[in-house]
Amino acid sequence: MTQAHVRFARPTEDGAGVKIRRINEFTGALDPFLMVDELKSDLKDDYIGGFPPHPHRGFETLTYLLHGGLNHRDSEGHHGGVARGGAQWMRAGSGVLHSEMPTTDSDGLHGFQVWINLPARLKMSKPAYRDVQTDEIPTINFKGGHARIIADHWQFNGVEAQGALPTLGDGAGMAQLQIDAGAAVRVQLPSGYRLLAYVFEGSVRATHPSQTQPSQHYESGALLSFPIGTEKIDLHSESGAGLLLLSGKPLHEPIAHRGPFVMNTEAEITQAIHDYQSGAMGRLDA
Repeated sequence: MTQAHVRFARPTEDGAGVKIRRINEFTGALDPFLMVDELKSDLKDDYIGGFPPHPHRGFETLTYLLHGGLNHRDSEGHHGGVARGGAQWMRAGSGVLHSEMPTTDSDGLHGFQVWINLPARLKMSKPAYRDVQTDEIPTINFKGGHARIIADHWQFNGVEAQGALPTLGDGAGMAQLQIDAGAAVRVQLPSGYRLLAYVFEGSVRATHPSQTQPSQHYESGALLSFPIGTEKIDLHSESGAGLLLLSGKPLHEPIAHRGPFVMNTEAEITQAIHDYQSGAMGRLDA
């Protein structure tokens, strides 16, 4: 039997008072993922302050929006913006300062930011950025639902598709899955990958094809983490559900973390702080 480990998002604030729900895990238990943030509010004051200039080193971020928008600037000279249905990918690599400032639509702001760890050989790679607009992200339909394929390759109920981004980190992906009421969707993964499923709408049950007993229902704010090597999972929903799915190959490397920096050793963290304070990561005016 495949048993999911479940974590629940907790309310907090980040940036200039942006209200979010967060799950963070820097012990390697979600390897290669480090953090999942859900940004959701229809009150402008909850998010309009955004995320003024701040540094990162050693990982990637992928931000995906259901509603609202984000404008990006960074110390490498990249700038851009996306609206509902779009995504922003950034490799912090050796270090970058960036800002993310929200825009609104009639439904407020609702989206996700995920931190994806980089292996040691890529932690000091050159920073990079890419906007992914709504019409670049493929949608696939299958019995029981549909999915938007944001990054990497996915298979749902036997239907396969490649995402707008080839891969994240050192082999990771993201998809938005919508399950119809009363339906079940089978997710199939490559061998050796980890699957995470964050419920943001409705409720789901998760079972392995070999299970005969129904599992517990999980509702909005639950992150299901399945054991490495789980290649097939059936997701059921009586009322319909929306999930953010993440898949990735674990790095199995040590994690040293402090604030916006994620490296392999404490000495590397100390160096990152020094490089930021000395201006070696560049400058970005507010």
